[in-house]
Amino acid sequence: MSEPAAPSGDPAAVLFDIDGTLIDSNYLHVFAWSLALNDVGHRVDDWRIHASIGMDSSKLKDELLGADAERLGEAATDAHSARYADLTGELRPFAGARDLLAACAARGLRVVLATSAPEDELKKLREALDAEDSLHAVTSADDVETAKPEPDVVRVALERAGVDASRAVMVGDTVWDVEAAARAGVSCIGVLSGGIGAAALREAGAVAVYDDVAALLAGFDESPLAALL
Repeated sequence: MSEPAAPSGDPAAVLFDIDGTLIDSNYLHVFAWSLALNDVGHRVDDWRIHASIGMDSSKLKDELLGADAERLGEAATDAHSARYADLTGELRPFAGARDLLAACAARGLRVVLATSAPEDELKKLREALDAEDSLHAVTSADDVETAKPEPDVVRVALERAGVDASRAVMVGDTVWDVEAAARAGVSCIGVLSGGIGAAALREAGAVAVYDDVAALLAGFDESPLAALL
């Protein structure tokens, strides 16, 4: 992982969610959860699953399994892991993802992958992203007890970056990313690539919304990222 020169003044960082932001994986998770919930005898409409993607897994299971969460939760988790593992060959980075990370690093911004993905999933995501030279630090499920919308993973990312919340911007695709960032005192840019609408992201507190990371890269100099330099 890289150690780029800091911008003028205090160091600054960009904290990136991975799933749905840099990697086109949200709908793979929806499909995996759909199959997994059916496997345990608790069918859920896919739109409800999609609305929960990016949420802490325990909260996701509470949302989708309801009163059956305690009884079926562990089996559903195991089934999702197995189903998702079968789909990881379909993972691919969004257009512009690698270039945006490289552009941030080249400008002296510390690039952190702020995710609570399990290590086995994170390994596959990082392989698909193939941008290790641009990274300053990475978080994973091992670093936090509770994932987004709790702010824990964002706070760990700030610690790894060695920056204050006022010197960081988060980039994410779900309302859970935006809410977690806000609770850690970090501004968040929303992208539409995870399937969540601009209105929902703005209502959650996103300071700007772009179609995807390619659009954010194209508008870098007018974006909240440029304000960090």
